[in-house]
Amino acid sequence: MRRILGSKITLYIVLGLGALAFLFPFYYMVIGSLQTNVDPTPAGAFPNPDNITFANYVAINERINLLQGLANSGIFAGGVVLGTVVFGVLAGYALAVLHWRGRGATFALALLVQVVPFQLLMIPLYVMIARDYGMSDTYIGMILPFFINSTAVVLFRQYFLQLPKDLFSAARIDGAGEFRILWSVALPLVRPALLTAVLLTFIGPWNEFLWPFLITKEASMQPLAVSLANFISNIAASTANPFGAMMAGAVVLAVPAVTLFIIFQRYFTSNELGSGVKG
Repeated sequence: MRRILGSKITLYIVLGLGALAFLFPFYYMVIGSLQTNVDPTPAGAFPNPDNITFANYVAINERINLLQGLANSGIFAGGVVLGTVVFGVLAGYALAVLHWRGRGATFALALLVQVVPFQLLMIPLYVMIARDYGMSDTYIGMILPFFINSTAVVLFRQYFLQLPKDLFSAARIDGAGEFRILWSVALPLVRPALLTAVLLTFIGPWNEFLWPFLITKEASMQPLAVSLANFISNIAASTANPFGAMMAGAVVLAVPAVTLFIIFQRYFTSNELGSGVKG
């Protein structure tokens, strides 16, 4: 009994130290954003209370509109998440549950698409969206290349394959159509996949820099990640505390993603696949 208790205590200590090691950079970023005078030494992680201020947030907000940048990032990420979930669920359900000619080839194509780097497609996408479609400096132009995610299709397909086939057969015997089966039977049982797809898809476009930087030229349309990059390159040197202002912008950019992860992380390990089957 003592040996088991001792091993558990050791495990918790190791996990606690690992958590502190991973959280320290975020903590240092927050503390750095609140310091009036930068202290680059390790002692800067524990600053004097007299050195704490919110002036860095005011300084960066005077040069770039943080609320506008957050709104642009939210619209960009929200549009990508919406397209990823809707098309991922529909395609994943069709590949896992429905039987139709070419299903295997379509799934192989979805896997093949994942090995093609986005950077390889960026120039033809830019020419097509900006020149042919005239969608530069628009939300649709930012969202369109990420609207369908093959990784989400594969993820949902694998989750739908785990569901008992008898559930779908029983629903069809009761007269339910495929969309009703998907909405009422399949989706409630793959909630962890939905949340995982939403969070992982959200983090990508929320932090995306290269494509929004290419497709947007107006500052009022740029997501916060692009605005911060422009601030660091062109404006940061003009502030009284460039390091603190950059850390303040990074905190504003990171807080929504971290908050969503903290709220929904407990659902990652949940599994309700057995709730629809008795015996």
